[in-house]
Amino acid sequence: MADIKKKHSMRIAVGCDHAGFILKNLLIHVIQERGHDVIDLGTDSQESVDYPDFAEKVGNAIISGEADRGILVCGSGVGAGIAANKIHGIYAGVCHDTYSAAQGVEHDHMNVLCLGSRIIGEEIVKSCVTAFLNAYPSDEPRHLRRVGKIHAIEGKY
Repeated sequence: MADIKKKHSMRIAVGCDHAGFILKNLLIHVIQERGHDVIDLGTDSQESVDYPDFAEKVGNAIISGEADRGILVCGSGVGAGIAANKIHGIYAGVCHDTYSAAQGVEHDHMNVLCLGSRIIGEEIVKSCVTAFLNAYPSDEPRHLRRVGKIHAIEGKY
């Protein structure tokens, strides 16, 4: 995974299915406005597509080092999150509030934010994306211990 330095510009991979397409331009604008680069992995229309394809693209971008983090949008955020979490080293969470979007990164080392376009509106999306981008993984021993246990579980299966 790419090394993320605090307060530095990140490369954010963005992927969505047809349901998430309506929010993609907003996401790109918010990410760029906050000084980060966007890797747009699709989709490019509201024509029906399958969210696992875009979850895999975003996950691969992070694992390969092309992207530092990712954002996925589907109807609920759940399907894209489930698909992304199948990739070793991807830690995706559905967050529809700013506390979870920040804490997921800080305490749990979440690297993919999943949003539901049919669940939340534009202002909440802006706030959640900003919280996700402004948060950095904690190096506090209690958080590292817990994340280490997640990695151990991941390594078993």
